[in-house]
Amino acid sequence: MTRPPASLRLPLDESATRALHAGDAVRLSGRLFTARDAAHHYLAGGGDAPCALDNAVLFHCGPVVVREPSGAWRVTAAGPTTSSREEPYMPALIARFRLRGIIGKGGMGEATLTACQRYGCVYFQAVGGAAQVLADAITEVHGVHLLERFGAPEAIWELSVCEFPATVTMDTHGVSLHAAVLAESRRRLEALHADFPALRRVRLQPHIGRRQPVATALGAAGPRSEASP
Repeated sequence: MTRPPASLRLPLDESATRALHAGDAVRLSGRLFTARDAAHHYLAGGGDAPCALDNAVLFHCGPVVVREPSGAWRVTAAGPTTSSREEPYMPALIARFRLRGIIGKGGMGEATLTACQRYGCVYFQAVGGAAQVLADAITEVHGVHLLERFGAPEAIWELSVCEFPATVTMDTHGVSLHAAVLAESRRRLEALHADFPALRRVRLQPHIGRRQPVATALGAAGPRSEASP
């Protein structure tokens, strides 16, 4: 029987994150902060935090934000961006700010997983391709930081969310569903090599997902006839 999503209130404390396990569905409510490449590079390089990021949840996202006639900001789209780009910076930021959560898509690497274990942080997978649906969970824009320096997509947006849907895919216990899926995909690919030698040209890459298309590899060998062994 599938368990209903757990409702979590932000900011999270370490005991809450260590109680989570990979595969847990959650709904997040409270304050979080967006951050993309420029903000990660700046903060990991020792830049002053423009807002209170201690124990925060970072959302790998460059939201589409419009300004209302009243002057208030409104988010119209907020899809997750690929998290692997932030792998060079993420362990340092987890350690510096004792981050409790990262929201993104595609997962992150071994160094980030180790930092999650050590400091009590989890990775939340958000649904890609549903930017407008996720924006509906954003109830308020409290402010924007480093806007003039980095521009709107790369600025740090301070948001309140209500029942934001996500799934824990990297936990504090050393489990990464992304690594597990990659390992299983490699195992299945190797099992196909005996029947389809041309597939040996295909190489799965962790956290990048680039590979030679199967159709291209098979096409190089030509189609198999009904009588082929």
